[in-house]
Amino acid sequence: MARRREVLGVGLAALAAPVLAQQGKPIRLIVPYPPGGPLDLVGRALAEAAKDSLGTVVVENRPGAGGNLGADLAAKAAPDGTTLVMGAVATHAINPWLYSKIPYDPVRDFTPITGVAQVPNVLVMNPATADRLGIRGVADLIAYAKANPGKLNYGSGGNGSAGHLAGEMFKAQAGVFMVHIPYAGGNPAQLALLAGQVDLNFDNLAAASANIKAGKLRALAMTTARRAAAMPEVPTIAEAGGPLAGFDIHTWFGLFGPAGLTPETTARLNRAFVAALGAPEMKARLSGMLAEGMPGTPEQFSAFVKSELAKYEGVVKRSGAKAD
Repeated sequence: MARRREVLGVGLAALAAPVLAQQGKPIRLIVPYPPGGPLDLVGRALAEAAKDSLGTVVVENRPGAGGNLGADLAAKAAPDGTTLVMGAVATHAINPWLYSKIPYDPVRDFTPITGVAQVPNVLVMNPATADRLGIRGVADLIAYAKANPGKLNYGSGGNGSAGHLAGEMFKAQAGVFMVHIPYAGGNPAQLALLAGQVDLNFDNLAAASANIKAGKLRALAMTTARRAAAMPEVPTIAEAGGPLAGFDIHTWFGLFGPAGLTPETTARLNRAFVAALGAPEMKARLSGMLAEGMPGTPEQFSAFVKSELAKYEGVVKRSGAKAD
């Protein structure tokens, strides 16, 4: 009997060892983009805000393949709650349709934890161009585009970028044709708009806000379903009504773990990060980036990701954009 108790005790200790080691292991938060970008800045702030409840959270930048490299690392990690990824609209909704093949399934290979933040996109024009064409709002833009098919063009940060796909969605829903001009990044696209080389852009609000406030760009409408808290005076595209009534496109990011996380681990991580997102300093950080928090339950985030994936399937296929 003593021998059995000894063997049993050794067995239980062996089983407990990995659990105890895991509890003392820092959480690795993969950011699949370079340092200094919005996801990286928010990821680091979130890691700091969650340390009291989760312990050390180490941010690891693993850029490459439009975010696919870092997302795949998380998808293939052990489902023990110690490896997470700051996924985004690109990694989980656009890239699966933009690339002919990616190494992970955006739904099957991940456990959604919570949405983190969203940043509106904004339809902007060079004021001189807008005045010359008599365009003061979305209705004017549509009327001009229908009367002059193919004469308007819009710039973006590249084929398959958020600005490109927002333009493609607008064209499809408004029933107009505009020429897309891709640039090597959002900044060159905005410079082209400022110089009058393109007529309009669907730009990230955080990137365009300074020039909007300076009067160098005119904000016609937000691309999100509701007005942005940072610029509540700017209407949404959806407010134009008709076929545009459901228009909603924005940049978002959120936390995922690998598939197979236990419900208990998922719930613990969700509680910690939702609480961190609710902290005043975190809200201030997001506000400073013109972003809005989007915390919620794992179930809510899962449903949101699936709806975004379905939405972008049609948008990307209509655009004809391919990344490889």
